[in-house]
Amino acid sequence: MRLTEIQAALREQNLDGWLFFDHHERDPLAYRILEFRPPRHVTRRWYYLIPSEGEPRALVHRVEPNMLDALPGTQTVYSGWQTQAAGLASLLQGCGRIAMQYSPLCAVPYVAMVDAGTIELVRGTGVEVVSSADLVQYFEARWTEAQLETHMDAGRKVDKVRRNAFEEIGARVRRGEGVTEWDIKGYILNAFERMGLFTDHGPIVGVNANASNPHYEPTAQLHDPIRPGDVVLIDLWAKLDGVADAVYYDITWTGFVGTPPAEVVNVFETVRDARDAAVRRVQESVFSTEGLRGYQVDDAARSYISERGFGDYFVHRTGHSIGRDVHGSGANMDNLETHDERKIIAGTCFSVEPGIYLPHFGIRSEVNVYVGQREARVTGEIQRQLVTIL
Repeated sequence: MRLTEIQAALREQNLDGWLFFDHHERDPLAYRILEFRPPRHVTRRWYYLIPSEGEPRALVHRVEPNMLDALPGTQTVYSGWQTQAAGLASLLQGCGRIAMQYSPLCAVPYVAMVDAGTIELVRGTGVEVVSSADLVQYFEARWTEAQLETHMDAGRKVDKVRRNAFEEIGARVRRGEGVTEWDIKGYILNAFERMGLFTDHGPIVGVNANASNPHYEPTAQLHDPIRPGDVVLIDLWAKLDGVADAVYYDITWTGFVGTPPAEVVNVFETVRDARDAAVRRVQESVFSTEGLRGYQVDDAARSYISERGFGDYFVHRTGHSIGRDVHGSGANMDNLETHDERKIIAGTCFSVEPGIYLPHFGIRSEVNVYVGQREARVTGEIQRQLVTIL
């Protein structure tokens, strides 16, 4: 466990400690940050405090006294609810302000792992509880160089699959064969398997009005054909299969079967330019001492779209953190669904994916942005024009 590094971060944030809590393995962040797995299923509550100074200490149930044996520090055992409350108060003795996996008003749901009752229990000891969101980002969302390489490798493969999928649509249309959203979803998943890629769900293949549903996915029972004159949106994400700590690559491209009309071109170019405005905002911040927060990136894309009259049709955040899960635990580019004030820090990656969703068609353009110590860069191919499918 990165004890020394965690304690240094606590002191930097003027925190007396970081309290980890779990029951029934509801907090995957705790296990990843503490770098251990429970020896068996967790059926009783445990608490583990890392103080800013000194030795960690734990509170475990008498039925499962060995649950935290893999971690350093001292342990106290409780059994009844009275001894649990007393044990927790003793565990937190000397602490005035601690972090937990909690988010005020659930503004960052990816971090809000601790139930309200437990927060009440901790606060009942007289301790102030603050969100661990910034700590979680620092210890969970930053990539190693090896993880960046898995992302780049996955990106090259996913970009190839995306190119081939649009070409497959065009080839089938030219031959006069019937082709559907469901067919192309299957084509992409088969290509992922051949290329050693894993995805937890998806991809999205949406035509016309279906492309206006940001989380639409075709099914065997519900899907539409792809024909000349159609807008086609493909959103696909994957990581290397079977590679430890591999991270995702996640993109969206849009095409048109035939020659696109002016309305479709205009919407695409508005989305594209909003995407680029957000990316520039990130890149400019790398050389600034003020730092950049997630909501400010959202503002850059959203204001561009709003100024062109499409603000009511941009219905989701501009981007999300990317990691071992496709939606990671770092800062999101969001000032719509939440007001994400977390700073964008070096070693993290996120999507930039503005969209305009009109009743009859939708356009989204998504790239991944990796922020290093001295640069911010798009990690894969960038769509500049609508894909012409024919």
